[in-house]
Amino acid sequence: MKRVGIIMGSDSDLPVVEKAFDVLDELKVPFEVHVLSAHRTPAEAAAFAKGAKDDEIGVIIAAAGKAAHLAGAMAANTTLPVIGIPVKSSTLDGLDALLATVQMPSGMPVATVAIDGAANAGILAAQILALGDEGLAQRLTDYRQKASDKVLAKNAAIEEKYNKKAQAMTQAEEAENPQDVY
Repeated sequence: MKRVGIIMGSDSDLPVVEKAFDVLDELKVPFEVHVLSAHRTPAEAAAFAKGAKDDEIGVIIAAAGKAAHLAGAMAANTTLPVIGIPVKSSTLDGLDALLATVQMPSGMPVATVAIDGAANAGILAAQILALGDEGLAQRLTDYRQKASDKVLAKNAAIEEKYNKKAQAMTQAEEAENPQDVY
């Protein structure tokens, strides 16, 4: 199976990006992680992107905040799919990173997830790799079913607690105020 290359512009992005690690681990997708900057280490960032395909990487995830040019720099140097994670910063709450990541010129696409949306970046990377891997496709189906099961369990608990109360109140009101039926 091809790996996911995960690049952070700074190690301060690690707490956000770890959510992608968790998803990829759960889905048993191999990945590697690097800190490379589009501005401070441009030659190394370009070399990574240019060599990624030969190094058996199938998708690149690039996380950066503020100017957030890392995903675009990756896309400019590879034909592999690049997923950008705009990272929230204290300056503009990540809006600057979102716009820098999503507003790519024609011919240089970057799939962009939500601000701090590393979990979705991990899922999207897995979906891309699953196009050629039936086992991974099944793990993604199972992952989604597990998420659905969690929501339905929460729904059942809420329904149990609140709908029975509402039903009991309605029955009590009907007993106190019987109406003639014509």
